[in-house]
Amino acid sequence: MARYSLEIARTAEKQLRKLPADARRRVARSMLALGEEPYPPGFRKLTGYDDVFRIRVDVYRIIYSVAGRKLVIVILKIGHRKDIYR
Repeated sequence: MARYSLEIARTAEKQLRKLPADARRRVARSMLALGEEPYPPGFRKLTGYDDVFRIRVDVYRIIYSVAGRKLVIVILKIGHRKDIYR
């Protein structure tokens, strides 16, 4: 399978920097893993969107979009589960 390239939205970049150091490492590791497997076990499609998905990393969520033909994953948002969907 081809490797996907990752793009991180400016909003997601800021949200990642605000996370505690240990959570930041786990989230970054999960983001890199998306490059190998864009649909990992436990991913969910967000209702109301065609190509937007989420994965869980402890109490944090990574919201991302997959452009399949271009082999690009865009990280849209990163945050705590209670705040991420607002």
